Amino acid sequence: QNGVMSGLMQMLLLKVSAHITEQLGMAPGGEFREAFKEASKVPFCKFHLGDRPIPVTFKRAIAALSFWQKVKLAWGLCFLSDPISKDDVEKCKQKDLLEQMMAEMIGEFPDLHRTIVSERDIYLTYMLKQAAKQTELPRASENEPRKYIPAVVVGVVGMGHVPGIEKNWNSDLNIQEIMSVPPPSASSKIFKFVIKATVFGLMGYGCYRIGQRTVQFILSMPAAQSYLQKLTEIRSQ
Repeated sequence: QNGVMSGLMQMLLLKVSAHITEQLGMAPGGEFREAFKEASKVPFCKFHLGDRPIPVTFKRAIAALSFWQKVKLAWGLCFLSDPISKDDVEKCKQKDLLEQMMAEMIGEFPDLHRTIVSERDIYLTYMLKQAAKQTELPRASENEPRKYIPAVVVGVVGMGHVPGIEKNWNSDLNIQEIMSVPPPSASSKIFKFVIKATVFGLMGYGCYRIGQRTVQFILSMPAAQSYLQKLTEIRSQ
């Protein structure tokens, strides 16, 4: 539905999620499930999913990577086998270590970090600021002074987004640019064509082999051989 490259990326990230779940015994995203449970307990509380849509993020991330960067990233995700412990998760909560990990990611895939982290920092900040706007109370007349109700907002975000949200909070933000999906590059079109051609080629070859074996099996049956023999005699007469 979202394209070949986006589909492959989602499959690889699901593999990473399964690896983390297997190692820790808990699935990623538990903080968001807990936030939903707690929000459900608060009367009149609105729960809003404020992150950028996944298809937009994936398509922008894939468009930002070169062909060899895509291969390198896919290779790393396919063969991810590093052990993860709960102590490692606790260490990631330390600000210094988290910043070090983010710096390592920026050094290896700067364009990927820009689309997956930095752009989403802007989007999350924008959505939080929209939610935090004060609500104006209705006035009986134009002469009556304006009164506002302050908004109470609890934002639950990944730890890696906190520094970016703090950095962007006092800036004038425009999310139109980071919501656009660039057209696929020539290498993406070629890669997509190669994958489709390979899949359809293997399917065609598989059907040919199955059909060939089916015909050979039918012809080897006594009833079929008898029928062919009779047909040969009729044609010779």
